[in-house]
Amino acid sequence: MMLPEFRNEPFGGFNSSDRRVAMQRALRDVSNMFGATYPLIIGGERITTSETIASVNPADPRKVVGYVCKADAELANKAIETATAAFKTWQHVPVEARAGVILRTAAMMRRRKAELAAWMVYETSKSWLEADVDVAEAIDFCEFYARSALQLQGTSPNLTPFPGECVELRYIPLGVGIAISPWNFPLAIMAGLTVSPIVTGNTIILKPSSAASIIAAKFVEILEEAGLPPGVVNYLPGPGGSVGDVLVDHPKTRFISFTGSKEVGLRIFERAAAIHPGQLWLKRTILEMGGKDAMIVDETADLEAAAEAIVTAAFGFQGQKCSACSRAIIVESVYEPLLKQLVERTRQLKLGNPAEPETYMGAVIDQKAFDKISSYIAIGQEEGRLLVGGEVVDHNLLADGGYFINPTIFADIAPDSRLTQEEIFGPVLSCIKARDFDHALEIANGTEYGLTGSLYSRNVARLERARNEFHVGNLYLNRKCSGSQVGVHPFGGFNMSGTDSKAGGHDYLMLFTQAKSIGEKL
Repeated sequence: MMLPEFRNEPFGGFNSSDRRVAMQRALRDVSNMFGATYPLIIGGERITTSETIASVNPADPRKVVGYVCKADAELANKAIETATAAFKTWQHVPVEARAGVILRTAAMMRRRKAELAAWMVYETSKSWLEADVDVAEAIDFCEFYARSALQLQGTSPNLTPFPGECVELRYIPLGVGIAISPWNFPLAIMAGLTVSPIVTGNTIILKPSSAASIIAAKFVEILEEAGLPPGVVNYLPGPGGSVGDVLVDHPKTRFISFTGSKEVGLRIFERAAAIHPGQLWLKRTILEMGGKDAMIVDETADLEAAAEAIVTAAFGFQGQKCSACSRAIIVESVYEPLLKQLVERTRQLKLGNPAEPETYMGAVIDQKAFDKISSYIAIGQEEGRLLVGGEVVDHNLLADGGYFINPTIFADIAPDSRLTQEEIFGPVLSCIKARDFDHALEIANGTEYGLTGSLYSRNVARLERARNEFHVGNLYLNRKCSGSQVGVHPFGGFNMSGTDSKAGGHDYLMLFTQAKSIGEKL
């Protein structure tokens, strides 16, 4: 199979009248589909259940975007058995055919970009741009992993020749896996967790976040239309405590891919280590568990560029990204001037209905997130100096009841405070004063996480020190700490940020394979 070289999917461009009209039309069309019920999909069979999960619009929770059927333990076991049966044939399908399905999936998503973005605007309160980027990244994962799978096949060129033997190394699939996807990148990460194992010959059960199950249902429908055989991907939304535990614990589960909170990731890691009756292998875990990401600014930096990057990284999609900047660590000689710029830029951000093209920030995902973030804002009032935001609005008093939280910045926060150590996952930025660059680097490394980080500096020696000493999986120099690109910035973190699996990297697919060494005597 000859393919053109991989190129990242373009996004944005809503200044074009055609794109704006297409997005407005898609929003209107999707809103007319609100309230439908989406069944489970196991082995291609649509299964309805008496219990459903409502997916609501965070910007207006009175509106139900749709309902998804709710799986239970019995259906979880059925999904595992179905995926096990499908693996017997799917593992032997030529890689060119498997990659072809994923490439067709990418092409179909490309044609439906506006529609898919519109679903995320309503289901997760993404702005137009954030939703468009999400679709583009999902397309990138499909295109990139299809090419990676083709490259992974064949005899390894790195084997040492041996007289009298024909030797080869084959990468074969593992078996049945579980993909547990988050709500914050409900198409991109979900698609990446899904296509990476199946393009290498595995079968999976997809358990999407309950807060973003409808966009996952749409993606599974596209996979089916692209020619994916029944049982290769089984769509199984349901509660983590019951359904999730059954899937993780099952002796026929071979691997678990997860993106989400540290607490849930550690629970999966611990449960996956247990050996159950009938289990023949040690389960693999591919975990991405969040961060407490820092951007350092020293006295040599371009302060305007740093301020723009910090505000974008802190408040894009309401700060609900594991890569979001939650700590700005600023050398004291430029501390106050940079704070002034951060406040000015933050005050210009438009908070409101994400269906409107001018909106920069929508609502946070749900009541639980609203309450958690609000509690951290209250803590910040005690731990530091409030610069902007901080208003805790009772969403029940608003006309639309949306879970809106203003972008908030606190200054003079101590490096060991709760605000700088605990993941908030919302639009709250803590600013920390450092004595000098050495102190700033010490502060940046002073958490249990190690996902992304950034340094703004014109000092070449400091940039080099950051390369060696800033302990994060994704380091950025003189650019923001969010916004990784598939194939460009393989993504994954150190320490409690996860297993550093490097999604979107050239070696990622090897996590879903096992190497089989074969030697034949001539």
